[in-house]
Amino acid sequence: MIADFPIQKKKRSGDDKFLFSILIPSWNNLDYLRLCVESIRKNSSYKHQIIVHINEGKDGTLEWVASQQDLDYTYSTENIGICYALNGCRELVVTDYIVYLNDDMYVCPGWDTEIDREIKKIGHNHFFLSATVIEPFPTGNPCVMVRNYGTDHTSFQEEKLLNEFSSLPMHDWQGSTWPPNIVHRDVWDLAGGYSIEFSPGFYSDPDFSMKLWMMNIRLFKGVSKSRVYHFGAKSTSRVKKNKGYYTFIAKWGMTSSTLTRYYLRSGAVYEGLLKTPQLTIWLQIKNFLKQLEAVFRKGRLPGSDKFI
Repeated sequence: MIADFPIQKKKRSGDDKFLFSILIPSWNNLDYLRLCVESIRKNSSYKHQIIVHINEGKDGTLEWVASQQDLDYTYSTENIGICYALNGCRELVVTDYIVYLNDDMYVCPGWDTEIDREIKKIGHNHFFLSATVIEPFPTGNPCVMVRNYGTDHTSFQEEKLLNEFSSLPMHDWQGSTWPPNIVHRDVWDLAGGYSIEFSPGFYSDPDFSMKLWMMNIRLFKGVSKSRVYHFGAKSTSRVKKNKGYYTFIAKWGMTSSTLTRYYLRSGAVYEGLLKTPQLTIWLQIKNFLKQLEAVFRKGRLPGSDKFI
């Protein structure tokens, strides 16, 4: 598909001293994208390069982005998914740090200040950081704060969010995986960006974390004071699901929940560098059986280019 629908690229940013490069894939989601970009413009403490990937853009997204002179963008006439979109945006990055942000997110004031402060405190680039998300409904994700400030752009209670977001209780947490997240571009490049076998994108987030784990990165931190409101799955709910669950198992020999629960300890209070866990025999057997199931479902031997 990617060969038939090449990505067009448009870079308008000059030699401005940006702090971060923010990558935003968008698929016919103009109302949310506009709100997202406006939040970056008015709630950021620093100036950032904003790069949007426009999938299709049939709702006016292409025209709107093209009219915004402070936005760099890539464009595909078809929906090529998140993985291709992010990797295409990478070619326009001009800063040392890459932020991946969903188009249905609204960044709160100080989001970038807290991330920048954390990076300076770490003192090296061998890390994976996330901002902390506020969502309207509980999803079982222990990394998320639950408070309803609107379920869509029409019901969004922006003023109430701005008055209350900083007082919501939350701790720094283990297990950075999902956006909004940030890595140094050298780490991104060494990991090879987001893996296209997970297109259109389901399970590409834990896969990226697993690739960083294999690079011996052990600092996966959620920064509690960097906060972002997420309306929730305004694009992914429209996408036909792939078999990412089984692709992940076939590739890594474990379920994504094994990674997030036992390796990354997602949502636990941040206590420093993570350690390789000692999995129980039962969990090892369970993962082995799951891998066999994945092999038969996917028709491929793990770690091999051979098919069965």
